[in-house]
Amino acid sequence: MSDDVELVLRSTRVITPEGTRAASVAVAAGKIVAVLPHDAEVPAGARFEDFGDDVLLPGLVDTHVHVNDPGRTEWEGFWTATRAAAAGGVTTILDMPLNSLPPTTTVDHLRVKQEVARTKAHVDVGFWGGALPDNVKDLRPLHDAGVYGFKCFLSPSGVDEFPELDQEQLATSLAEITGFGGLMIVHAEDPHHLDSAPVVPGPKYADFLASRPRDAENTAIGNLIAQAKRLNARVHVLHLSSSDALPLIAAAKAEGVRITVESCPHYLTLTAEEVPDGASEFKCCPPIREAANQDLLWDALADGTIDCIVSDHSPSTADLKTDDFATAWGGISSLQLGLPAIWTEARRRGRTLEDVVRWMSAAPAALAGLADKGAIEAGRDADFAVLAPEETFTVDPAELHHRNRVTAYAGKTLHGVVKSTWLRGTQIADHGTPTEPTGRLLERQN
Repeated sequence: MSDDVELVLRSTRVITPEGTRAASVAVAAGKIVAVLPHDAEVPAGARFEDFGDDVLLPGLVDTHVHVNDPGRTEWEGFWTATRAAAAGGVTTILDMPLNSLPPTTTVDHLRVKQEVARTKAHVDVGFWGGALPDNVKDLRPLHDAGVYGFKCFLSPSGVDEFPELDQEQLATSLAEITGFGGLMIVHAEDPHHLDSAPVVPGPKYADFLASRPRDAENTAIGNLIAQAKRLNARVHVLHLSSSDALPLIAAAKAEGVRITVESCPHYLTLTAEEVPDGASEFKCCPPIREAANQDLLWDALADGTIDCIVSDHSPSTADLKTDDFATAWGGISSLQLGLPAIWTEARRRGRTLEDVVRWMSAAPAALAGLADKGAIEAGRDADFAVLAPEETFTVDPAELHHRNRVTAYAGKTLHGVVKSTWLRGTQIADHGTPTEPTGRLLERQN
C-alpha cells in the first residue's frame, strides 16, 4: 500500500463492481486508490476505520431531487435537503429545474441557483436544466454551462412558471437537444387522458387514483418512444408508476431506442391499498398504484426494463398537504429514507444489496454521466455509505432533516441503519447526524 494513502476503510462486506467481499479500501486526495485484501497493512500515519460486518457500499446517487431553493425555501432548501441526503447515505444529488424561483431555464438562472447552493451543500450537487415552450434558444447555452440534461413536462407541472410541452414543442426541443448530444428527461403523463379523467374533490384516495389513470402514462410514453425513435434522441422516463407501459419500454429498448427509465421508492414500497383516506402525504403524480402493479415494477427492475431508483423528493409546507387529494400538493419526501425503504422491500423479495447498489448508485451515476461516482473501485471518488443491513428502526419524522418533516413513511419499521456517510474520504454524517457542509457543485464534463 502506497505511503501517500490518507485513509483506509475496512469491512468484511464491501460491495464492489465485481461483487461483495472482505476488503480494505485505500483513499488518497479524496479518491479511491486501491481495493485491497481485508488484512492489508495500514500505512503509518493513515487514518483507519474498521466497520466490522457493517456493509461498505458506494454513496448513493439521487438524480431526482426538488430542492426548491431559491424562491420556495419555505418548502425546502440546499442546507436541509443535503443534510437529509447525507444522513441517508446519499452523497450526490441532481437538482430539478423547478420548483425554485427562478427555474433553471437560462444560464443566468443556473448561476443564481449555483451561488445559493455553493456554501450550503453537505453533498455534491449537480443541476438539470428545464425545457419550456419558449426557451429552445437557451438549451445549448445551458448544456455548455454544465447542466446534466433537460427536464420537460407533457402535462401541467403544477407551477405556472414551468409550462408543459405539447407534441410539436417536444419534437422541437428534442431535435435541438439531440443536435448537441444532450439528454431529455420527461414527466410522461398525457394531458388529454388527464383532462378526461374524473376529478372528485375530497379525502378518498380511490378518487384521486382514478383521476391519474395508467393510460395517461402509457400514451405519453408511447408518444415519447415514437419521437425518440424518429430523431434518434436520448430520453429518460421519470418516476414510472404504470406497469402497463413496461412492454412498450422493453420493446423500444430491444429495437435500440435510446431510452432509460426510473422508478421511485414510493412506487416500489407503498401501495394504493394501504393509503388512508385524507392522508395526502401519500399523494404524488403519477400516483402510487396497486400491489399487483408494484409486483410488475419489481420484475422490471430485475430484468433491466427499469434502470434505476431515485427519490423524486418533492416536499412542500405542511399546510399544502390538506386532506383533499384533489387540491393537496403532490409530492413525497423520502431523500433520507430511500435506502432503507428499498432495502426493506428488496430483502423481502429475495433481492440483494448488490442489486440495490446497482439501482441506486451505479445506474443513476451512469444516467447522468457521473464517471467519478457510483462504485467502489480505483479512480472513483471516495464516496461511501456504511450500512447495518440487519438492524431496524422505526421512522420518526422528528429525526428527519428535510425542512418540512412530512413523510409517508412515518411509523414504518425499516431494515437498514445508515451508520455513517463519507464524501471524497471525509465523514459527512455519523449515525444520522450530518457534519459541516463540504459538498461541491458539479458540472457535466462531456
